[in-house]
Amino acid sequence: MAEKLTLEMVTPYKKVLSQEVDEITAPGSLGELGLLPGHTPLLTTLKIGELSYKQDGKIFHVAVNWGYLEVGDDKVTVLVDTAERADEIDLERAKAALGRAEESLKTLTQEDIKFSVMEAALQRALVRIQIAGGR
Repeated sequence: MAEKLTLEMVTPYKKVLSQEVDEITAPGSLGELGLLPGHTPLLTTLKIGELSYKQDGKIFHVAVNWGYLEVGDDKVTVLVDTAERADEIDLERAKAALGRAEESLKTLTQEDIKFSVMEAALQRALVRIQIAGGR
């Protein structure tokens, strides 16, 4: 069994990561996933949330926005709409996005078409603030 996992993270715009890591925690659509070397093959969807990985005793955090995760032969491939490492997140911009989403949600009902869009924007902003605040 390998002692490391290869983590590849890609968005439609760029390759975000290509690292050898010790473990990964990801926000699966049905709950949090913990991945270690030797994990059984898996294909699942991801929700908006925090993906973290441990590398040489340090933990790194990435804000991800919907996508897929595949595990096979000690390689984890993550395909997501967006991904931002903690050091890339503009905290003030994330706080402004949170405020805009909160204001929009005050005026919308759950039946409104924009409600789910603003709810997702709120979730993204909260995750980005949490990750940026922890660096």
